Amino acid sequence: MSHKNKRRCAIYTRKSTEECLDQAFNSLDAQREACAAYVMSQCHEGWELLADLYGDGGYSGGNMDRPGLKHLLDDVKAGRVDIIVVYKVDRLTRSLADFAKIVEVLDLQGASFVSRQRHSGIQHYQQHGTADIECASLLRPVRTRGDR
Repeated sequence: MSHKNKRRCAIYTRKSTEECLDQAFNSLDAQREACAAYVMSQCHEGWELLADLYGDGGYSGGNMDRPGLKHLLDDVKAGRVDIIVVYKVDRLTRSLADFAKIVEVLDLQGASFVSRQRHSGIQHYQQHGTADIECASLLRPVRTRGDR
C-alpha cells in the first residue's frame, strides 16, 4: 500500500427537480455510484470516501441556498473534507459567481474538487488555480486541454 497522505473525499449530488427521486435507484444514486467508483480507483493515491451523504434533490444549481451544499461547505471549512467529488461541475453550481465562492472556500482550506465528466474524462481543480475551466463550463461540459 502507498504511503500517500489520506485525502478525505466527499461526494456531492444534485438534481434540479424532485421527479423520480422516489424511485429505488435515481439520478442522485447514479451520480454517487459513478463518483464512488472514481474515488475507489484513486485509493493508491490515498483517497478515501467519507460515509456522509451530501446531496440536494429538487434544488436548482443557480444559487447556493441548498442544505446539502451548505453542510458540505461547512465540513470543508471545519477541515473534515479534502476533496469534493461531483459527477459534473454543473451539479456543484450553475453560477460562475457561486463557483468563485466555492473555489475561495476550497483555497482557504487547501481542499480541491474533482468532476467526473461523462464525455470528457476527469476535471480536477487544485489549490492555486490549476484547473483549465472556461466560464461557459458551468453551462456545458468542461473540456480539458486534450479535448480541444
